[in-house]
Amino acid sequence: MTEPNTIVCKPTRWFLFRAFVMVLMFGVFAVLFYIDGSSGYRSKNEVFYLKRAFQTANQKFTDKNHGGALTPEAWKRYAAAQTVDFPADRSVLPTRLSVPMPWPEVLQDYERMQTQWNLLWREYTKTRGINEAVPEEAYDARKIKEQWVVFSICATLTLSIGYILLRTMRRCIVADAEAITDQRGRRIPYADMKFLDLRKWDTKGLAFVAYAGSSGNGRIRLDGLTYGGFSKEEGEPAEKLMERLCSNFTGEVMEYAVVGSSGSAHASKAAAADSETGPKPG
Repeated sequence: MTEPNTIVCKPTRWFLFRAFVMVLMFGVFAVLFYIDGSSGYRSKNEVFYLKRAFQTANQKFTDKNHGGALTPEAWKRYAAAQTVDFPADRSVLPTRLSVPMPWPEVLQDYERMQTQWNLLWREYTKTRGINEAVPEEAYDARKIKEQWVVFSICATLTLSIGYILLRTMRRCIVADAEAITDQRGRRIPYADMKFLDLRKWDTKGLAFVAYAGSSGNGRIRLDGLTYGGFSKEEGEPAEKLMERLCSNFTGEVMEYAVVGSSGSAHASKAAAADSETGPKPG
């Protein structure tokens, strides 16, 4: 049970929202690139070569029917023997596709071939339920592989940020009368704290505390934007935690001198004159 004078800095809504948006964004990207790499580009290639077959059939029909010499039977025999000119690399095509594929039946119909080929194409795509729009050029194996590479990157980022989000949601920073317990669960008594770096606190909400003593040796990182926050509506938990720390701290402090900030929680602490010669955080 938390004592009344204990300050608890939980993950801020700002951090949680930002992390959630990043997980969602990279997750959506991962799904889209997965679809393109696994089936999307291959399906678009199928449509690309099918449309080209319609264009080829139209040109062949026009050439053979010059002067009206072509008969329905002759065209039927010719068209039935033709196949869609798919690439030799079958890896860029859908696995369900049976190759060689004969020309669609509509292209074998003499009467229908006298219609504009693009109208036949629209009818064919509508019947099959595919998109009549096709890419300007086919996707080769390299482009398909690129989708898998980007998918792997986006999936890794999604899982990594998701892990950080879930881990952070279960953590908090607690300051009581005797010690600070950081987000990793390490309890550091104020008496063990030797050095406090506040140079980034006013600008980025970051502070670092070096400690040595009964709690061991090390450094803790206080991130006010992630834990507690500085919202006035919520009582500025991070700033209150820093006030508690500074009121119990007896070690050396490093901070930038700020004119007119005597009323702040840590302005009364002496700033290190030279950061190059001052002790470094552990």
